Amino acid sequence: MNNEHAQEPLNNNTTQVEPDARWWRDWLEAILFAIIIAFVLRTFVVEAYRISSSSMENTLLVGDCLLVNKFLYGAPLPFSDVRLPALKPVEPGDVVVFKFPRDEETTFIKRCAAAPGQTIEIRNKVVFVDDVEQAFPKEAKLGINIEPVGQVDRSVFPLFSTFNRDNYGKVRIPKKGDILKLDEQSFYLYKHVLEYESHTVALMGGKVYVDGKPTDTYQVKQNYYFMLGDNRDNSHDSRYWGFVPESYIIGSALLIYWSWNPDVHLSFETWRTVRWERIGRIVH
Repeated sequence: MNNEHAQEPLNNNTTQVEPDARWWRDWLEAILFAIIIAFVLRTFVVEAYRISSSSMENTLLVGDCLLVNKFLYGAPLPFSDVRLPALKPVEPGDVVVFKFPRDEETTFIKRCAAAPGQTIEIRNKVVFVDDVEQAFPKEAKLGINIEPVGQVDRSVFPLFSTFNRDNYGKVRIPKKGDILKLDEQSFYLYKHVLEYESHTVALMGGKVYVDGKPTDTYQVKQNYYFMLGDNRDNSHDSRYWGFVPESYIIGSALLIYWSWNPDVHLSFETWRTVRWERIGRIVH
């Protein structure tokens, strides 16, 4: 009996991978996988933002770094107008990150004051939604000087209104499906709504023209929101530029993962600039 094992024939089509080449391939695959996961997380789940203005003091301070939940309100799919299903709608009181309506390249963070279909009014600095007084945010700032009724501020939205920062409205927030009445009186209130929805609009001879045609009504295609800063007397918000389209919503402020005081000069003792007590705080 022949106890020798039969030698298997060599497969000339088999490629032998050198150990060094295998290590490099595994390393590149791991890096590529990590990049894909990071892209997916950043696009659909969570993204980091830094506070660069004082408009949300003292809820948020300049130098706070935030994680923003993009999944909660339904993240937009890249290169399209489609959004993933939302877990919840934006509600009054939510601290929201969104694209600035006047410049989509700029990101703003404010608190939602009124939702689609609601009516907002500010009386002597006090916010009312559907005629119900709203609680002032716990850490927000409010000055003592009040701009009285009738003191017109021409920088306030809409153009040619009689509102000011402390006495504002009433204004109804457009809701998807609303039929807007378009005329000389409502033109500046709704002008940007039509522009956000890809229409050209003009006022000529007392008539409103949409895409070059005289029009007296318009059906709203998406929801809108009214945003206010917590630093109420020092915030460039919806009182000055109007409604935020739902398509511009990015996400909900989640927590502060890092915070440093930019007013403190950096030195070898950099730790002195860190606001350790703010790290890990949930944003309310």
